Amino acid sequence: MRLEHFALNVPDARAHAQWLVQHLGFSVVRARPDAPYTHFLADDSGRVVVELYSNTKVAFPDHAAAHPLSFHFALVSADAHADRRRLEAAGATHFLDEPQPDGSQLVMLRDPWGVPLQLCQRTKPF
Repeated sequence: MRLEHFALNVPDARAHAQWLVQHLGFSVVRARPDAPYTHFLADDSGRVVVELYSNTKVAFPDHAAAHPLSFHFALVSADAHADRRRLEAAGATHFLDEPQPDGSQLVMLRDPWGVPLQLCQRTKPF
């Protein structure tokens, strides 16, 4: 078994997907133009895929109310502080900086819809 994708039900899948493409460098690998506006987005490796959709049959999770330790996108960053500034200029909000004992930098943000993003600038990458 291997992970194919993980999915999030979000209020505006089209706009959310567009923001992730524009500001995180994801690419749309499949999209549905009609409701629930499903978008499959891949990172630049093509290995990790997230599905966003706007399905009104269930309540949208309140990502902004949940602590980022409950769920977050963890993203590799060469310069977490520069990426923080860039993403804040694009509508993200800062939550927490967590310098690590080994010199790694972890920066927690929320995208414009409240979904947590963790910028991982690790001294020893995975």
